[in-house]
Amino acid sequence: MILLVFHKLTQAQTLIEKIRQLRNDTQWQQVAAVPLQFPAHHPQGMVRIGEFFFLSSVEVKTSPKNGSTGEGVGHLFKMDTTGKLIAHITLGEGTMYHPGGIDYDGEYIWVPVAEYRPNSQSIIYKVAPATLQATEVKHFKDHIGGIVHNTDARTLFGVSWGSRNFYQWTLTKQGKIKNADVLPEKLRITNPSFYIDYQDCHYVGQNLMLCSGLQRYSHNGQTVRLGGFDLISLKDQRPVHQVPIRLWSPTGAPMTNNPFWVESTPKGIRAYFAPDDDKAATLYIYDAVLQP
Repeated sequence: MILLVFHKLTQAQTLIEKIRQLRNDTQWQQVAAVPLQFPAHHPQGMVRIGEFFFLSSVEVKTSPKNGSTGEGVGHLFKMDTTGKLIAHITLGEGTMYHPGGIDYDGEYIWVPVAEYRPNSQSIIYKVAPATLQATEVKHFKDHIGGIVHNTDARTLFGVSWGSRNFYQWTLTKQGKIKNADVLPEKLRITNPSFYIDYQDCHYVGQNLMLCSGLQRYSHNGQTVRLGGFDLISLKDQRPVHQVPIRLWSPTGAPMTNNPFWVESTPKGIRAYFAPDDDKAATLYIYDAVLQP
């Protein structure tokens, strides 16, 4: 048991050290582009567990307009490395049909599902990856667009619409939320960074989470969409390392448009992205070769 814990700590430390080595001029080499062999709709979050990927996605049936909620279906897909769909469940309730960024804590996949508008409401689920059995953990009076489980501090960390605010909940050993009845305004933490809006975040160890995202910058009628990674301390909610990811899909979407996953390799970092929707949905795999 001690050796297993030490191994996990070493893996986390190695990945964090490599993330900190990413620079503006880091060379990314494309390994593969795997078309998804099922209707993926609008992907949001992604985790890899063994040889399978789990992808959250929103299927919009009626677009939200003028403050309305619209209509849709929230999905969690399980697929293999060839892009083949293995299993799938729907998540959500009523007007809450928009899944966000997801996280995996070694036991459960954490998935927030919200209304498709800011300042709204959400449900937080935990899903057993082997069975895809979903358990409702909490209703919350704001849009939670991403969720992270800090397994070291035993806390849940929520990211609001556009990642402008953060929320943190403390978990018991049984996985229940201690401060479940605290009002959102009492939990709200303002995000001090405006470089990118976070779309998908994952806990990487040592009280740090890695978030991907993008921002649109417009000037004289032209718009540039820039993506990037932020490594964020969950102790004070501030970035400790920020780096642009200068990769775009054939549609022009930044690779960090929505779902991502990263893992350590002998030579550097391997990253998985799914930036596009519907028929264009593709799993892109890139290696960042770090300088010794």
